[in-house]
Amino acid sequence: MHEPAEQWPLGRLLSAAARAVEREWDERLRAVGLTHAALVAIDILLRTGPTGADTLARTARVQPQTMSRTLERAERDGLIERTSHPEDRRRRVVTVTDEGRRAWETAQHIEREVLPEDVELRQRLADILRRS
Repeated sequence: MHEPAEQWPLGRLLSAAARAVEREWDERLRAVGLTHAALVAIDILLRTGPTGADTLARTARVQPQTMSRTLERAERDGLIERTSHPEDRRRRVVTVTDEGRRAWETAQHIEREVLPEDVELRQRLADILRRS
């Protein structure tokens, strides 16, 4: 006999719900040529403007190596481009391409379909992240 999800401990419920949403979201993103990691990078770039991979990694709360792999794939897929920094040729600047912007716009529709907006839930999740 299965225990109803409403009776699960909150941590189990949150983890299971996050995995279920992520599976559906990832599947739908793949159908339009995006990964969740690329979506995060593009979203940050559209909010902050062109920047370096190190800044993207810090903002996304991932390791620099993880962001580097994400950017390599996104560049190969035509979603972003990396160019030399105008003042320091050793550094690279990451920019969203038109194709990346179109993919991001499509992903916004997917997110609303998979997870309709809930202002109270958004605030509570943001509070949890602020404490970490």
